[in-house]
Amino acid sequence: MVKRALIIDDNRLNVDVLVHLLKGQGIESQAVLHPRNLAAVLEEDADYQVIFLDLEMPFMDGFEVLAGLRRDGRFAGVPIVAYTVHVSEIRVAHEHGFDGFLGKPLDSDRFPEQLERILNGEAVWETS
Repeated sequence: MVKRALIIDDNRLNVDVLVHLLKGQGIESQAVLHPRNLAAVLEEDADYQVIFLDLEMPFMDGFEVLAGLRRDGRFAGVPIVAYTVHVSEIRVAHEHGFDGFLGKPLDSDRFPEQLERILNGEAVWETS
């Protein structure tokens, strides 16, 4: 089975970097550049093994998106990982119920190991 990731981030460059890192690990990905488009994407396909969610986006922040994903039973058991430049938000992300935290920019040398741990159900909370 091919593993798939959902990326929710309004910054195209950050999305492109994450898509590239995931592809290098054999993970397919779907990107949503605006939270308002998320519902339409999830109507078509909701089969993801991990979700990477930016915290700061226009009109809806990552905490609001997380709350919506948590109400959707299709994502029970799917790790939802905050990834953001705002590394000072790690405690707040934990309190809101994220399953992990990765600080931007992502470290391409450490990412394969971080991803493996996330996919194995480990909570990864790292700011660099």
